[in-house]
Amino acid sequence: MTISRKNNNSPIALFDSGVGGLTVLNKLKKILPDEKYVYYGDTLHMPYGEKSKEQLLKYSDDIFRFFESKGCKAVVMACNTTSSVVYEDVKDNYDFKLFSIVHSVSEVLSKLDIKRLGIFATRATIISGAYQRKIAEYNSDMQVFGQYCPMWVHIVEENSMNMPENQQIIKSDLDKMLKNNPEKIVLGCTHYPFLTEILSQNAQSDLFIDPSDYFAEYIKTYLEKNNMLADEKNGENEFYVSSNPEQFKKSAQMFCKLDKLPKLLTF
Repeated sequence: MTISRKNNNSPIALFDSGVGGLTVLNKLKKILPDEKYVYYGDTLHMPYGEKSKEQLLKYSDDIFRFFESKGCKAVVMACNTTSSVVYEDVKDNYDFKLFSIVHSVSEVLSKLDIKRLGIFATRATIISGAYQRKIAEYNSDMQVFGQYCPMWVHIVEENSMNMPENQQIIKSDLDKMLKNNPEKIVLGCTHYPFLTEILSQNAQSDLFIDPSDYFAEYIKTYLEKNNMLADEKNGENEFYVSSNPEQFKKSAQMFCKLDKLPKLLTF
């Protein structure tokens, strides 16, 4: 697909089912501070990990059409679930460059000097087998152990990770994964890095990989090579959600402070 050139100073858009994609946005803002960003949190349909492919296709298309109307030059699928389930179906349907977190970081993960890799992700991501499949394309010798954590997205969105019962849920899921003796564990949902502190209380902190680090560098490299970086200092941010702006702003405080409530936008 030929990417229609808007303008180097056109926005970069990101979307996720809630606050999770802010982990990617935060990394991008650090290494590409001059860019203008548009963020959409589809909180009305959260969590994506329990939705069907047909539902995810509908949600994604509505959001992508909105991003087209905003004249975005690139769109970041910060959501591992949609990256895993619908990216291959939609990647050529729009007039912007589309980045998928799963497809962008799998090659990097495959080059790690390890034999056993754990993947924590949503149910839809694990069932899709996207991480396992893409990593195997680059390194068929690496064993990949996928495990979904049904409560983790809710825990992050509610900012309730310090509740004892939720800490026990997180520990129980981790203990199950550790039985596979992974040498590294990928936090394969953008919500999960919010839980790194709790996870690190029960295992060595260097065991966990936040793929948004790799993803942000991949995006920066692509934009540099294709002369798509902003040439004006902009740094503006726009935030939209499909429900409950107040809760989104509250949950977002864990990672970045919003100066005002996100705009409410439903399709």
